[in-house]
Amino acid sequence: MSKRKIVVGAVLLVAVTFFSTLGGLYYLLNVASGDAASTIKFVRALQIIKSRYVEEVPMETLMTGAIKGMVGALGDPHSIYMDPKMYKEFMIETEGSFGGVGIVVGVKEKMLTVVSPIEGTPGEKAGIKSGDQIVKIDGTDTKDMALDEAVNKIRGPEGSQVTLTIKRGNEQVKDYTLTRSNIQIKTISGKMLPDQIGYIRLSMFNENTGADFIKKYQELEAAGMRAVILDLRDNPGGLLEESVKVASKFVPKGPVVSVVMRDGHRETHTSNLDAVKYPVAVLVNGGSASASEIVAGAIQDTQAGTLVGTKTYGKGSVQTLMRIDGGAIKLTIAKYLTPNDRSINGIGIEPDVKIDQIEPRDPNRDIQLDKAIEIVKSKL
Repeated sequence: MSKRKIVVGAVLLVAVTFFSTLGGLYYLLNVASGDAASTIKFVRALQIIKSRYVEEVPMETLMTGAIKGMVGALGDPHSIYMDPKMYKEFMIETEGSFGGVGIVVGVKEKMLTVVSPIEGTPGEKAGIKSGDQIVKIDGTDTKDMALDEAVNKIRGPEGSQVTLTIKRGNEQVKDYTLTRSNIQIKTISGKMLPDQIGYIRLSMFNENTGADFIKKYQELEAAGMRAVILDLRDNPGGLLEESVKVASKFVPKGPVVSVVMRDGHRETHTSNLDAVKYPVAVLVNGGSASASEIVAGAIQDTQAGTLVGTKTYGKGSVQTLMRIDGGAIKLTIAKYLTPNDRSINGIGIEPDVKIDQIEPRDPNRDIQLDKAIEIVKSKL
């Protein structure tokens, strides 16, 4: 695949450089894209702008705009072009720290929406919640704003401020002025509840989540765990491989998730667990997305545990990152299916036991957790 990317890139570069040679261009573009007429139209537009626009425009500016336009034309909020600056920030984030307010955002029903706040961050402390719609960022309307542009506006240096205008259900629109901080992402926490019920909270799935989860699971097991509650509420997801590692501690031998490519090729990730060891309850809500839905869907389909809470977000697609000259394209390349071949994209997962959290939330009472405890205790 990497060789093919290099070849296509080289052909496009040659085509743009020598667009005046129409015959050779037609041949090159026909080989590169299989749709010569459309590509010639693109190169012709490039030629017109370069030669006729009132001011000189750098080729890099035009090509960056063209790439953004192509990716934007897909109509997929999860596919974006990242320029070198944004790509650098993205890589810093995946390593576990970045400057921001600690909210994960996505596009839902064409609105910039909070997928989940990250625990202990300015966003969570200010009371921003899953499902909140961000209608303005520093006074700029977010309608038709690209997801990557919105993310860039929300992020920034530690100590600087950003104002988010939030719409929540039927409540009055409200401004939240947040001071950015260095966001350190801790993905795993846990403790032993009464009656030897293990509780493990996952905030997201990064490259360390699987190993950290197994360590916490084994600690609770060594302390005499008899049942386990997995808390995936407000978990926006992350790395597919890490979700499979977590699911493999609960899902009996067999499929966890299947990734289906454009050409129909299917790659199935499996669990080797001989049998479910403990009663399991999984807490989910509208902020449970992507990799957390993989875990929840696999547990539900295999009846390895009980899902408690509210319907999940509904992100059932897989993205990959491909470098382009200092930047990158994050592109949706596949859809995933649960063990029963369910596609949850745009649909979400309905819990086995639906129970809404009381708002405003009482910090001393978690009725969803209470219900999960009741369920696993009944199976001891």
